[in-house]
Amino acid sequence: MNINVGDNKMELNGRDDLKRPLLEPSDSVCVTIPEPVDKLEKKRTVMFKIGNIKCASCVTSIESVLGEINGVESVSVSPIHGHAAIEYVPKLVNPKIIKETIEDAGFPVKEFSEQQIAVCRLRIKGMACTSCSESLERALKFLDGVKKAVVGLALEEAKVHFDPNVTDSDRIIEAIEDAGFGADLISSGNEANKVHLKLEGVSSVEDMNTIKSYLESAIGVNHVEMDLEEKRATVNYDPDFTGPRSIIEAVQEVAHGSYKASLYIPPRQRETEQHHEINNYRNQFLLSCMFSVPLFISSMVLPMLPPFGDWLEYKIYNMFTVGLLLRWVLCTPVQFIVGRSITILSFDVSIRFYKGSYHALRLKSANMDVLVAMGTNAAYFYSVYVAIKSLSSDTFKGQDFFETSAMLISFILLGKYLEVLAKGKTSDALAKLTDLAPDSACLLILDDDGNVVSEVAISTQLIQRNDIIKIIPGEKVPVDGIVTDGQSYVNESMITGEAQPIAKKPGDKVIGGTMNENGCLLVKATHVGSETALSQIVQLVEAAQLARAPIQKIADRISRFFVPAIVLTAFITWLGWLIPGVIGIYPKHWIPKGMDKFELALQFGISVLVVACPCALGLATPTAVMVATGKGASLGVLIKGGNALEKAHKVKAIVFDKTGTLTVGKPEVVNVMLFSSVSMEDFCDVAIAAEANSQHPIAKAFLEHARKLRQKIESNRQSNNQHVTEAKDFEVHPGTGVSGKVGDKIVLVGNKRLMQTYNVTVGPEIEGYISEHEQQARTCVLVSIDGKIAGAFAVTDPVKPEAKNVILYLRSMGISSIMVTGDNWATATAIATEVGIEKVIAETDPIGKADRIKDLQMRGLTVAMVGDGINDSPALVAADVGMAIGAGTDVAIEAADIVLIKSNLEDVVTAIDLSRKTISRIWLNYVWALGYNILGVPVAAGILYPFTGVSLIGSLGYFKIQKEDIAIAPNPHDGTFSGNSIFNCILSVINMEM
Repeated sequence: MNINVGDNKMELNGRDDLKRPLLEPSDSVCVTIPEPVDKLEKKRTVMFKIGNIKCASCVTSIESVLGEINGVESVSVSPIHGHAAIEYVPKLVNPKIIKETIEDAGFPVKEFSEQQIAVCRLRIKGMACTSCSESLERALKFLDGVKKAVVGLALEEAKVHFDPNVTDSDRIIEAIEDAGFGADLISSGNEANKVHLKLEGVSSVEDMNTIKSYLESAIGVNHVEMDLEEKRATVNYDPDFTGPRSIIEAVQEVAHGSYKASLYIPPRQRETEQHHEINNYRNQFLLSCMFSVPLFISSMVLPMLPPFGDWLEYKIYNMFTVGLLLRWVLCTPVQFIVGRSITILSFDVSIRFYKGSYHALRLKSANMDVLVAMGTNAAYFYSVYVAIKSLSSDTFKGQDFFETSAMLISFILLGKYLEVLAKGKTSDALAKLTDLAPDSACLLILDDDGNVVSEVAISTQLIQRNDIIKIIPGEKVPVDGIVTDGQSYVNESMITGEAQPIAKKPGDKVIGGTMNENGCLLVKATHVGSETALSQIVQLVEAAQLARAPIQKIADRISRFFVPAIVLTAFITWLGWLIPGVIGIYPKHWIPKGMDKFELALQFGISVLVVACPCALGLATPTAVMVATGKGASLGVLIKGGNALEKAHKVKAIVFDKTGTLTVGKPEVVNVMLFSSVSMEDFCDVAIAAEANSQHPIAKAFLEHARKLRQKIESNRQSNNQHVTEAKDFEVHPGTGVSGKVGDKIVLVGNKRLMQTYNVTVGPEIEGYISEHEQQARTCVLVSIDGKIAGAFAVTDPVKPEAKNVILYLRSMGISSIMVTGDNWATATAIATEVGIEKVIAETDPIGKADRIKDLQMRGLTVAMVGDGINDSPALVAADVGMAIGAGTDVAIEAADIVLIKSNLEDVVTAIDLSRKTISRIWLNYVWALGYNILGVPVAAGILYPFTGVSLIGSLGYFKIQKEDIAIAPNPHDGTFSGNSIFNCILSVINMEM
């Protein structure tokens, strides 16, 4: 088998690397090990713009004061522009000190240009509601060096932009922990290309430094981190210069092969932590049940069953009974061990009821932890007061609330357990995308002539650019690449959603994660690691899930005042029952036996605290957005954040580009006509030269047709002279065509407007030709040579089969469709009529498209733009929601808010429908969350108690053993039950399901 992989020039990570056996030992190679690099030697440069520099002496003054700072290596100041470049050692000094020193010398720093902004992603633990994420964001923004911080509640992640000259990821983690939350670093700095290695033969710090120094000196290696305890190395590299296999070989070259390295695949942190968190809450709940269930039985069941009731009522000392002691003993572990943290079970995650409330109050914030801590502590410590008073009095009869505190914590733990289970489900779509790539691949080792020497099975993570990978039928494509040999059908439904397998031949692109159906393919890797389409999709979805939708601001504003309002309501409730009771406004028989006025008032106050819960309110938006973006990704619709998702539901008008959007985007030349004495051969030559550098689909179609026509002419003449002069002074005229100089001839290729711009006469014959073809929905392109029309060609681009149905369905949704194109009016009108679009804007340039969108927005319409080309980018940015066709240009995809991977217009409907359902779900979530609190809080405050005798919290029924007749008499005025935040937490779980 012979594979043509290019010319004989050496390529980086190409054939010359592949011809050697994988991980070949280098015993015969003498390696000079560089000296370890001291971290203090690494330098950075910062730029300032300094004011009040009037002469050379000012420059000398600045340079002298900065030269005295320990860590400043060099100073360069321009007296003319006032610019200063300072090279410094970040371990010894930072830009803030340098700036302050300049200002102290009497020179204001007008501009402070920070040369580097680093980004780190962190996993956050312990967030319960929107108040948590808001308080954490505030704490991070107060940290010196942090420029931007975004905290995602549902994703439980934070993305922090910071100045590495001022702070680092360790200080950011410390700030998060100081705010009362846990944090683990997910990624920091440039994570685009990273490989983890397991090292062998390493036994000391010197060994680690030797390997690190050698790797840092290798070409393409950006950063190296070493872990002596685990004997691992993490290497960031530039894939243009090196790759994982080259790095492994470099390690094995050190010290004549004394060290060995192998690929290490770290466990998926998110899945591991989710599993730990689920187990954590489950174990906490079970642990609490070990105490709360016996407590419940001893408080509510056993007193009804003789002789257990007598035993529990046995007085140990004064009025202090066995039952009261038992309830105290069983409640205390739940209150102070289970309710505090899970460290007793050796897990890192804790619900931090008490620690969380402390940190929340310290940060001038309030969350659910505050409510739980206040409610449970009020119940517990009042019960302790009852117990102590029972010990000191032989007449006191009080009702304790030990079972209320313990059962409340247990139920909240159950709600938390259900909540984390549901959160795990929201990321299922993302996990499925990540799992699409195969674990291993078949690498072909080639000789200098491109012949296969051997085949090696390697991990997908070891694939480098320009590797040749063999993919047999039934195997998945490991990375993005180009087919170099073989033909097959590839099922891309897992990426694009397209059901029909796509034919692949040499030169076609394949996507990593797709399935090879029936033929053997040899693929040259072009994008590896995080550069693959699959990785980009995952990163895009993660970024969208982290972004906060504007509708979230409603919950943020409510939650900011929610907890203080509830605390105030609880206090007013307590006073509202206590004062009338003392005065005697309500009858005494409202007070259950064994309780007094204070206890009854306290019961209702505690009820308000524990029934109210901001959790469901805070999770209403982020969980819905998280599910929607994951669901969209699985359907082939990539949504870049909550803002785009929210705006899409308001869309009332959609502007469609024509070529490549409403049409297939693969124009075909159907007619060529000459209007001068120029030969067809010369006509083709000048047109090919002029259009060669154009990226427009029509230009590509003409180039293909003209070259075939040229070849046909040459074959008929039995000659092989196909040299075409390259066009000079090439210029693109957006929306009209191109121009250039071919030889000594001025050539224009474009529509009639381009000819009119250059005063080229378009005669009646040509006008008739144009009119005839435009009526058939064909685009006519004119070719002018030295100011005269030499010929023209007609191009047709078939309409996408689904276009008409999509336009009809959008109309039924109340959305109007508009077509905007640079093509002529006749062709545009014909296409619009075919698909059912009533409003057409033709013969407009890219800026004109954006202006038309702005005109629609001025009428109060929310406008979406669907396009695929570079010329659509201004319109995509100008629109409220930009939708890019997945097969379009990178510029268009970058400018868009939503990417339609399948390039299918039906996904426009999918995106809008998904947005509408998501926003509807969010509002329904708000109704449930607010409705529960609005109804539950008044009931908890006792609004129904005078009429029904029912309250939402307290004992499950107060029973008194009548020793005189051994009768059980339930209290008619205490039909209370244990109401708590379990209902609200279950609502949070329901809200997550789309």
